[in-house]
Amino acid sequence: MRSEVLMAILVMAGVTYLIRVLPLVLIRKPITNPLFRSFLYYVPYVTLSVMTVPAILTATQSPISGTIGFVVAVVLAYKKASLIQVASVACAAVYLAELVL
Repeated sequence: MRSEVLMAILVMAGVTYLIRVLPLVLIRKPITNPLFRSFLYYVPYVTLSVMTVPAILTATQSPISGTIGFVVAVVLAYKKASLIQVASVACAAVYLAELVL
């Protein structure tokens, strides 16, 4: 049992290492393709969104209150409110929605 766990950890470490090292080894020249550069530019934002939005919608007792808080946060962020204001008002909106629903 112990050797199987150690082997699984080593295989996972190797795969993770290869995924990180192969692009550095294989791509030596700067990337000049504008489409590919644009894709790489937006990858962190998309990844953060994909991880955050489902957590926002499922962190509350009902998805409706999570959606209300999310919409309030997006509107305030669009209007350039500070991070503290956005977080506080979105939390208050979720709280009120939970009380009403």
